[in-house]
Parts: sequence; C-alpha cells; structure tokens
Amino acid sequence: MPPSESLRRRRTLCAVLLAGSLLVGGALTAPAAAAVPTAAAATTAVRVNQVGYLPDGPKHATVVTTSSQALTWQLRTASGTVAASGSTVPRGADHASGQSVQVADFSSYRDTGSGYVLTVDGRSSDPFDIRANLYDGLRSDAMAFFYHQRSGIAIESSLVGSAYAHPAGHLGVAPNKGDTSVPCQSGVCDYTRDVRGGWYDAGDQGKYVVNGGISTWLVVNSFERAKRAGTHEALGDSTLRVPERGNGVPDVLDEARWELDFLMRMQVPDGKPYAGMAFHKVHDAAWTALPTRPELDSQVRELHRPSTAATLNLAAAAAQCARVYRAYDAAFADRCLAAARKAWTAARANPALYAPDSDSTGGGAYGDAQVTDEFYWAAAELYATTGESAYRDAVTSSSWHTSASAFTRYGFGWADTAALGRLTLATVPNGLPAADLTRVRSSVTAAADTHLSTMAGQGYGVPIPTDGYFWGSNSELANNAIVLAVAGELTGDGRYRAGALEAMDYLLGRNALGQSYVTGYGETSSRNQHHRFWAHQVDASLPNPPAGSLAGGPNSGLQDPVAQERLTGCAPAACYIDDIGSYSTNEVAVNWNAPLAWLAAYAAERATDGGEQPTASCAVTYTVDNSWSDGFTATVTVKNTGSSAVDGWRLGWSYSGGQRVTSAWNATVTQSGTDVVARNVDWNRVIPAGGTASFGVQGSKSGSNPTPTAFTLDGGACA
Repeated sequence: MPPSESLRRRRTLCAVLLAGSLLVGGALTAPAAAAVPTAAAATTAVRVNQVGYLPDGPKHATVVTTSSQALTWQLRTASGTVAASGSTVPRGADHASGQSVQVADFSSYRDTGSGYVLTVDGRSSDPFDIRANLYDGLRSDAMAFFYHQRSGIAIESSLVGSAYAHPAGHLGVAPNKGDTSVPCQSGVCDYTRDVRGGWYDAGDQGKYVVNGGISTWLVVNSFERAKRAGTHEALGDSTLRVPERGNGVPDVLDEARWELDFLMRMQVPDGKPYAGMAFHKVHDAAWTALPTRPELDSQVRELHRPSTAATLNLAAAAAQCARVYRAYDAAFADRCLAAARKAWTAARANPALYAPDSDSTGGGAYGDAQVTDEFYWAAAELYATTGESAYRDAVTSSSWHTSASAFTRYGFGWADTAALGRLTLATVPNGLPAADLTRVRSSVTAAADTHLSTMAGQGYGVPIPTDGYFWGSNSELANNAIVLAVAGELTGDGRYRAGALEAMDYLLGRNALGQSYVTGYGETSSRNQHHRFWAHQVDASLPNPPAGSLAGGPNSGLQDPVAQERLTGCAPAACYIDDIGSYSTNEVAVNWNAPLAWLAAYAAERATDGGEQPTASCAVTYTVDNSWSDGFTATVTVKNTGSSAVDGWRLGWSYSGGQRVTSAWNATVTQSGTDVVARNVDWNRVIPAGGTASFGVQGSKSGSNPTPTAFTLDGGACA
C-alpha cells in the first residue's frame, strides 16, 4: 500500500518496537529461542472455516495444489458417509498467498451436523460443523473481550473464570499510581484529571481516545443495526457476561458505556486552555514491562496533549450515544449530547491540533494530520441525532460528502473514519434530500461491489487487496465485511451477506496458513497473542488470551524482531506468527475485536432467523392533516409493493424540524431524538401484497413542520 496510507493505519514504528519487545526488570531482551516458534505450517492443504458453515450460507474451501486439472471433492459426515461431491475450480496462482490453489464450492448442501470433513485428492480438511447456531458462542466471546479489557473495575471470576479474574487496575491502589488523579506530560497542563475506567486499548495498558472512539461506535452500531433488523434481543439485557446484567439496559450498551464514560472524562474541563477538547491518550510514562498484571503496574501515568482527532472521536461517539441510549437512560443521553456539542465546538475552534508521531514513549503515537474525515463523521452523527441544520450543512459541505469517496480499497480504520459517517447517513433516518440519500446509499453498495470484486479475484475470497496486508489486516478485512453486510441491509441482495460470511471463513481458518486467528475457535487457532496479562508463553502462571480474541493478522511490513527473524521472504498473506513477541502480527486491540463482535452478532442473528434480509418493497405517503402554532396531526400510509405479504412491520423515519410525537393511533409509535419508529398493532399486523396499512400521529412543533423525506420498512428503504 502507499506509504502515506500505511502511516495513517498503524502506530509509529519506533514506538511499537519498544512495545513489543519483552521487558524483564525494565531491560529490553529478545525472546528466548525456544519460545519463538517458526511460522506454523498448515495441518492440511484443504483449507476451510474450521468452526463451520451456516446451513443457508456460502460454503467454500480452498485447496493448495500444483494440479492444473479440476479435482473431485467429497463432503463426508462424521461417520465417513459421502454426503455430497463435486469438482473443484482451478484458480492457479494466488498472489497474496504465494500458492497455487483450487476452490471447492459445496454451498448447495444444507443439511446440518458436526464433524464434517471435506476430502480432495486424498487429503482431508480439519473437521467442521454445519449448523444454524454456529456463531452464538463467538457472539458472546467476542463481546466479552471488552469486559476483560476494562480498566478500573475488578474482573470477576464468576463472569470470566478464575484464570482471568484480577483486582481493579489503575485506581490509585498501590502499587498503581492512577488513573484517578493523572498529571499531564510536562508543558501540557498544570492540573490532574480523574480518567478512570475505559478499555485498555491493546496488549499494553494505555487508553487512547482515537481508538476508543471507533471501537465504541462499532459496538453501539452493532446494537443499532440489530434494532433496525428487529433482532436486538440477542444483545439485550442479561445476554452477555457483564456485571451490569439485569439492570434493564441491553448488555451491549452497558459495555459500551464503560468506555463512553471514560471518553467523556478525557474532555478538558471548562475554564482550562482548550476547554471542550479531548486529551489524546493516557498511559504509562515508559513502556509497560511484559508481563505485568494491570493492578501491579507501578508506573506514573500521563495525560497527553489534546488533539483535534481525539476531540472529534468524542463528538461522534457521544452523539451516537445520545441517539441510541435515549430509550434506556435519557439523562445519560443528555450528558452524551452535551459532551458531543461541546467537543464539536472546540474542534471547530482548534481544527489543526494534531497529535505528533514523535509522541511514542510508553504508548503508540496514533498520529493523524488529516482530520477532515473525522469532521465529516462527527457532523454526520450529530445531524443524525439532532436533525439540526448546522450539522447538516457541515455534512453536505464536506469534501467527503460532495466529491471524495468515503471508502477506500483498503477499508476504514481509526485514522480513516469518513466511512463511519457515510454508514450512519445511509442507515439512520435523516432529513437529507431523497437524491442525496440515494447517492449516499449507492456509495455503500459501490464500495461493497468493489470488495466482492476483490474477493472474486482471489483464491481465498479475501476482501482486501494483495498489498493490503499491513498492521491489523484482520481488522481491515472485518471492517470491509461490515460494509458488505450493510449493503445487504440496504438492498436485500444476498450476495453481500454471502460476502460478509465468507470473510468470517478467512478469519476462522480458510486462509494461507490454515490458521484460525480467533483464540479458542478452530482446530489450529491463535493462542499467544501479544498482551501484558494474557502472557502464558512467557509466564506459565498467567493465562493465554481468552476465547474470542482476534489476532492482528498478516503484516508484510515485518515490524517486530520475531517476525523479522522468522518470516523474512513470506508472501503477504503468510506474514504471521503466533508468538507473543510478534506484536506487529499477533497483538490484540479493541478496534480489532469490535468488528469481529459486530460480524459475529450479524452472522448469529441470520443463523437464528434462517433467512436472508428481505428486499424492502414499499411506498409511503405522509400527509399532514392539520397544523397549528405548536402542533400537528398526520396520517401515514405504507403500501406493500412486493409480491408477498408482510407479517409484522416496523416503519422508521426522522423529523428534521424538531417535531415530537405526542400520541398515535392504529400503531405503536416511539421516538428517540429525531428518529421515529412505528410498529403494527394486532389488527394491521399483516399487509398483503398490494395492500396498505394506515395510522395517525399527533405531535408538537416549534416553527416549521417539514415532511419526512425518507422511510424504512424493517430496515430497508421505501420509495
């Protein structure tokens, strides 16, 4: 990839060279030779998703072979019975893996069972399952990663098991020095801040606003998308392993709130220089030794200078919070919105306060000198939440909205966030003109089409290009899979869902190394990811990473000593080693697990409902029947223009003029911020093909009463 892109997507090299080295007693040492394995050879030439496949999903395997002729494949049950057979398709040289491959497609087989094996030319795959609940466990484990990474709270054995339990870290209890009263770096400020809580970012124990912002957005967006699909109960209260379960709030929002509270604590207080901005990060003054349990870290913690990028991450995440949390905790939503507005105003007043790449002692620099994309993202979130014209104008005047593509061939990430704003505008009801909204949604499907084209040209079906195997490549792949999933939501086209699921196949073993990159999932899975506490490889008294932790993945840059020693000459997709010292290929991070959790929830819900996202076939008429100085009534009619009946419906829209629904008839209507959702009542639950359902609303207004311009039926756009 271009060097400028690479720099924007990874930590500063000089910083991570220190981060990944093993520190013993404060001295840098190389890992012992016996502790550094060579890159593992795949156990079989027949590469599959080692967890399995959904009955109604795509089922592809890649076969490494020098043969140029099609080969016969057989799908065998656990008892050895041949359940299906066919011929592979030769693909020849696969440049990313450096292998010659063929592809077997057994998607038409839909029976369920455990212990299936695919045999090709006398060689057999690892065993795998075909079942509808395939991703239920990963949905839970991938989300549990964030509880494990919490700072400032005891991690309870009743939730994670005794091996992973530990006292609260960084609460100022000896030997910890913080994070309850953290000083700034010299010259940054003359006061201290309570910045307890939040998630440890990665394998170290630093906390970064720019990485926390995108990670929080993905976690909350997972719930917001599931709510549109009507499947959010799977992420509801008492569904995940969090201490807040049973409080009446969806568990996934409880988890994200732990980080949101921290992000708002990082905001510079009123009366101080740069008030309203966000400190860029907080971490140890020097790199934390490996291994170190969080509660035993004795170093001084430091706040680092505020940055425009961090401030806009806070604005975006807090604006999203105000929209999604309002139905569960209006006071918290108000606090989020106030923080978002203040951050936006501060960022506008300080548009070029960049975090320097040189600030890399004790933690990654996360430097980012291009923040127009963060401005676009934050404006989009504030507009989607408030409907206010000032934020709309900031959206529509942005170059990311009017000309530049928000999606790159590599994908979005912590330094490239315009796509997040575009996804919000495409899916959350808002007041953009119909033509503009169509263009926004078309840009999502165009990006998804690019990813599908990239996948079609590769032997392993990977939605990243051959030159895209850089630091954290697995997260870029997962982010691109999210774009595919959203395109499926917008269009109902099953190709996009299939593409998103096939990306999961790559993460779980159908790849150049035959390696599942998710701890605890698959026959050959990662288990030695780079982490200060999950460090069994260097201290047998400590655990391996818990199940559901995603490794960073292949990185052709080889930016750590272990990778340089063991992987020199590797093909891009093979530049990975499961060693705790290979931080550039094998670290964990919240912004890598967040898209994994998003995709696992997406795959799990599709597994349980057994069907693909239906195409929205509907037309809506919104008629204002009566209007007075501070109120109005309106009739809404939704027509089913499809060929089959709709059984149970949810119609969504947004008000751009500050209107509030006060009552409704013939439907159950709720409002959160500007977003309105109407649900059927018993007597109009079914809308036959060609039929209609009508209901009425009464609302309050102040001044104008603009008519909504965009409607969604069960998450799909209506005409």
